[in-house]
Amino acid sequence: MKRKHGKAGTDRGIPLFLSIIFVFCMLGAVVFTVSRKISVEMSESAIQNLSESLDLIKGTTEAILQKEAEFQQLIAQELATIKDPEEFIRSYNKNSTMVRMSFIPSGETEGVSNMGDGFSAKDLDFSEGKTAGGLPVSQSYLNYMGTWAYTMKCPVLKDEEEIATLYIEYVYDSFDESLPKGFYNGRAMLYIMDAKSERLVLKPRGMGERNAGHLNLEDFYRANNILEEDLRDEVSECVRSGKNILFYHDIQGKSSLNYMWSVNGGALYLIGYVPIEAIQQEGRTVNQNIFIVVAVMLIAFFLCCVLYYFNQRQQERVRREREAEREIHNRQLAQALQAAQVANQSKTTFLSNMSHDIRTPMNAVLGFTSLLSRDAENPVKVREYTKKITASGQHLLSLINDILDVSKIESGKVALAIEEFTLSDLVSSVDAIIRPMAGARNQSFEVSVTDIKHEYLMGDETRLNQILINLLSNAVKYTEEGGHIWLRIIGLKQRPGPYEHIRIEVEDDGYGMTPEYLETIFEAFTRAENSTTNKVQGTGLGMAITKNIVELMGGTIDVSSEVGKGSLFRVELELRIPKGRADQKFWEASGISHILAADGDAGVRESIRTLMKDTGIHVDTVSDGEEALRLACDRRRSGGGYQMILLDEKLPDMDGVLAAQRLRASGEVSPILFLAAGGGDRTQEAALSVERTGILAKPFFVSAFKEAIIEMRDREHGAENTEDEGESLEGICLLAAEDNEINAEILAELLEIEGAKFEIVGNGRLALERFEASTEGEFDAILMDVQMPVMNGYEATRAIRALKRPDAGRIPIIAMTANAFSEDEKAALDAGMDVHLAKPIDMGLLKKMVRQCALRDRASRL
Repeated sequence: MKRKHGKAGTDRGIPLFLSIIFVFCMLGAVVFTVSRKISVEMSESAIQNLSESLDLIKGTTEAILQKEAEFQQLIAQELATIKDPEEFIRSYNKNSTMVRMSFIPSGETEGVSNMGDGFSAKDLDFSEGKTAGGLPVSQSYLNYMGTWAYTMKCPVLKDEEEIATLYIEYVYDSFDESLPKGFYNGRAMLYIMDAKSERLVLKPRGMGERNAGHLNLEDFYRANNILEEDLRDEVSECVRSGKNILFYHDIQGKSSLNYMWSVNGGALYLIGYVPIEAIQQEGRTVNQNIFIVVAVMLIAFFLCCVLYYFNQRQQERVRREREAEREIHNRQLAQALQAAQVANQSKTTFLSNMSHDIRTPMNAVLGFTSLLSRDAENPVKVREYTKKITASGQHLLSLINDILDVSKIESGKVALAIEEFTLSDLVSSVDAIIRPMAGARNQSFEVSVTDIKHEYLMGDETRLNQILINLLSNAVKYTEEGGHIWLRIIGLKQRPGPYEHIRIEVEDDGYGMTPEYLETIFEAFTRAENSTTNKVQGTGLGMAITKNIVELMGGTIDVSSEVGKGSLFRVELELRIPKGRADQKFWEASGISHILAADGDAGVRESIRTLMKDTGIHVDTVSDGEEALRLACDRRRSGGGYQMILLDEKLPDMDGVLAAQRLRASGEVSPILFLAAGGGDRTQEAALSVERTGILAKPFFVSAFKEAIIEMRDREHGAENTEDEGESLEGICLLAAEDNEINAEILAELLEIEGAKFEIVGNGRLALERFEASTEGEFDAILMDVQMPVMNGYEATRAIRALKRPDAGRIPIIAMTANAFSEDEKAALDAGMDVHLAKPIDMGLLKKMVRQCALRDRASRL
């Protein structure tokens, strides 16, 4: 019975076993089928990823070509606007992208290049007609460095006429920085091939191992054993037609997917291969799992379900990765849009906040205008105030030019105008702006110049002025009322070469700055934020502009500060010393060979001796009034005497005026100049009580000293108004076009003062009609505004030049306009005008230009 029971159990077990085996086989078949399907799908997905990767590389390559074409078009536009494009080409430095830049004028076969040699385009092949960004692209070639390169050519158009052709040679090696550093874990091979020559011109870094034989497509075939003629013919046909192709072929014993991917309309091709095992790596992992599941199915039925579950999760991960890639791309686009919006907002913020820099010189203009109305009966003060108003107005004008040229300021590419200037004029113009600001806040402002060996220097005076105004105006604003501000210009040890090494120090005892703010002080739109400084208006751009200008000049700037104690800015610059100036004749003509200087400050005495050293004048210096009296008496007794005496307004032992009175009482008759800080406003009244005296503002400069001597000499001869404004306009008859009534009234007053005959009309059309109705020679010149209603100045000038009368082509036409940039001057000359003068008009320059042009026109009629 036991045997039957066992057999029955066995019989029942067999169907169950068979059922289990059947179920497991079915499950295994289902699992295998599903897994196989997943593996195929993943392989197809991997191939799709390969296509997307190739499209990305293609897009990157075409974007590089497009940007190069756009850049070349910008260069061509720039060449069309400059006077000497060939010099621009010669001075252009090559870089990692552009090796050679060449320029061939229209009608010529040879031109110039930035390599210093001649250039001819006869060896360049543009016959394929391939373009990038609308510019023709040559066939690839090996350049003189042995590097594969190509050339784009761009016409240079001026007034819609081609005047030349710009050729720029680019190297394929520059693509490396922008292309991915390999894909499929570096197992994929990639070359860039020139379609015409079938040469392999570039293999990006990280794109597989390069075979020594891979020089062209034929070498690629041979090295990878691709010998089937029909396959090679199919590839050749795709290359000729600019199509993409994918094909399977064994490479070095491994089944691989080969690709030929068209770039830039088939001008270039991405060629290479990816091993199938690299493409199907994920699918192979699934297959291995399937074999494991089948092998252990009887033990791991549930494991199969788990593996299938994990496989589904893996698919989900791949999907999420793709979505993440798309999201990254969308985020990058959003960031680019945001960056453009931020740039636009920065420009708007910049323009709205520039009131800080504009108000600084405007404050000086308005302040001195008020003083001018108060002291209108004092000729000395009137001349001084108008001089300072002019200096402030010029600085304001330079700021307005910078604001209008926003791109230059934002990029820091502000060109320097290197000209000769004097430290005296620089310090005087800065003092004229800052001292009233400091005085309004009851602050003391002290200026000192020490150890300077050369007063005349070469540099951009406007930019130096801007540096000082930025630093000093901030010192005034961030120093409490009753505080102290110091400006020091210090001569440092001169290095080899014709340069004056100077340090500019601006110090205050104001609010000071925190260490955290000092780290960002030179960044744009940053300001110290606290309850004290928040009420101070400003753009936060002044220090960034200052640092850019200092670095553009080859100098350095640093700052030290402590909260509650003040700040100290140091600027170090090297300025070229101009060639020697012949001042000896002035001193001989003035009869000056010995001077006496009395000042309690040893630094001032040393500065006077240093600056006067090259004049040939003997200088005696003393520290107090008693010593000055003794030396002056001794020299008179010896029969010599001093021809000029300089006295500090506050000597250690007595007042400067008292010292002058005692000198006069002792028989001294030589002219006396009082050295006074801040222009000598406090000393002037007392000084006038002493005969033959004048004021010389500190710090001491030779040029200011000479001006003071001339002023005293002219005053003694009764010449109160000695400024030479040039020859008058007596006998000159002018026709002027000006639509602004205030400007027209000012112009009429100035011309009437100069004795000129004139007629002013309100627009270009009236100017044309009036000239057309005039007799030949009735007008000597035409003053033409540019922006006017009815007909602007350019149109009026062209119309006048086109008139059928003998003097229409030669009468001088002078542009007087607020359009002050170089392109505006070029537009005026292109319209037929003779001279371009920017508003506000310099009357001396206007008279000079009018007389020169009018006299030249009269001479041509004789």
